[in-house]
Amino acid sequence: MSTADAAPNVRPGAFRDLIAPGLSALLALAILLGLGGWQLARKGEKEALIARIVSRSKADPVAPPADWNPARDEFEHVRVTGRFLNDRETLVHGLAAGETPGRALQGYYVITPFRRDDGAVVLVNRGFVPTELKAQGDRRDGLVEGETTVVGLMRASEVRTLFVPAPDPVRNEWFTRDVPGIGAARGFPDAAPYLIEADAAPGGKTWPRGGQLRVDLPNNHLQYAFTWFGIAACLLGVFAVFAWKRLHETEPARDA
Repeated sequence: MSTADAAPNVRPGAFRDLIAPGLSALLALAILLGLGGWQLARKGEKEALIARIVSRSKADPVAPPADWNPARDEFEHVRVTGRFLNDRETLVHGLAAGETPGRALQGYYVITPFRRDDGAVVLVNRGFVPTELKAQGDRRDGLVEGETTVVGLMRASEVRTLFVPAPDPVRNEWFTRDVPGIGAARGFPDAAPYLIEADAAPGGKTWPRGGQLRVDLPNNHLQYAFTWFGIAACLLGVFAVFAWKRLHETEPARDA
């Protein structure tokens, strides 16, 4: 018996029956490969962002640029001199890393208007306070009065995502560091369009505590890429088995 005789015969018309499922599988494969490639691109972007934050946070502080450009200036290490307007501070709901790894503290970020020596106002994120220290009167030792210098990183206004509650300026309830919104609510519609995230004070024991920006940002994009590519490989395997069975299945006998 020859090899050709031993091989299963392909059912007539089987290839035509594979056109629709084949096109569907090809579309799904293209989507999966696209998602995997997108995750690899995001991995490169995240690594570049982390390197940018690290390098700028370690650079000597400079004066803020006169013309704010987020793409160019975000995370720039700057220094400003002036006075905090503590009676205009705003609390923004947030989380901060706790002393126990993997556990976060609930509380607020203290956003305080800062009037510079030239009269301009910029919002400063002085840092985090736990929920029990929400009232300013409970952290009087952390208030800074008189002329002072703030050193920190420039940040763009935080964008509210779909599942974040809308702010309520009347009740002073904020869930994002919305620079123009907070500035207008506090009577400073012409405040600088950026925020300064204050550095941590060396050996600081009082609240709020600055330096909350973490440079160890999660970067799981390589894992996600492997997941999408793995699903694509499984799809190829499943379709190959499906196609082989469809091509070689026996056509049901018909009654005479």
